[in-house]
Amino acid sequence: MKYIVAVIQPFKLSEVSSALLEIAEFPGMTVTRVEGFGQGRARAKAAGHEPVSDFAPKIKLECAVKDSMAPAVTGVILRHAHTGNKGDGKVFVFELPCISRIRTGEHDDEGLWSPTGQ
Repeated sequence: MKYIVAVIQPFKLSEVSSALLEIAEFPGMTVTRVEGFGQGRARAKAAGHEPVSDFAPKIKLECAVKDSMAPAVTGVILRHAHTGNKGDGKVFVFELPCISRIRTGEHDDEGLWSPTGQ
């Protein structure tokens, strides 16, 4: 299994989430409003320039998926979050050794997706 974390521009959330929901058996996601900065701010600071704001608003998407779904999920995020401008974000993919669904006690792949939604 894989744990995918994407940090994207807030105005791309609707487009990205709609595209993810079109993937068959997509198990769901968690969305958090976050703030951060990347290389642009770090380089400005190193050059002695102060940015207007310390942190930029971002959206963090998180989801756990079967190994076979990871390329499709990351591909959708990369395509739909892309603007070509600085600050588009990043996608991180981690190995996920174990998950458990609290309600049913199901583990791993069975805990990720229930075809009946129960």
